[in-house]
Amino acid sequence: MTPPNHDVDGPKNADIERFSAHQHERGMGVRREVLGDAHVDRAEAGKDEFTEDFQDFITRYAWGDVWARPGLERRGRSIATLAALVSLGAENEIGMHVRAARRNGLTPEEIKEVILHTAIYAGVPRANSAFAIAQRVFAEEREAPSQ
Repeated sequence: MTPPNHDVDGPKNADIERFSAHQHERGMGVRREVLGDAHVDRAEAGKDEFTEDFQDFITRYAWGDVWARPGLERRGRSIATLAALVSLGAENEIGMHVRAARRNGLTPEEIKEVILHTAIYAGVPRANSAFAIAQRVFAEEREAPSQ
């Protein structure tokens, strides 16, 4: 779908609403494929008036636009995302994206290499935390019934 049409007075409201709805729908599909239904369902159930706009924002722009672009396969996006999250020390996001990387086809060995590589450029303490989080995710995978 193309971006909304603009005329002299600005964008046409109906076009913006259609484009936004399309982006949200596409984003929700990508988000579910990458993060899994259980995670998305929890996020959706947990939103309220305060967080609803943020959930819509990340669904439309992170998932409906950036993650849906054709320039990188999802494996590559997962590698970039993990490296960025480790670099930022975003420990509350790393586990979710280790799971996403597994869904996108990365092996534990490849995830280990991403974290090791990131350690050189982002710092050992952040990589140490990321290893601990990834280790917990892999343990959960081994304990969970096969789906």
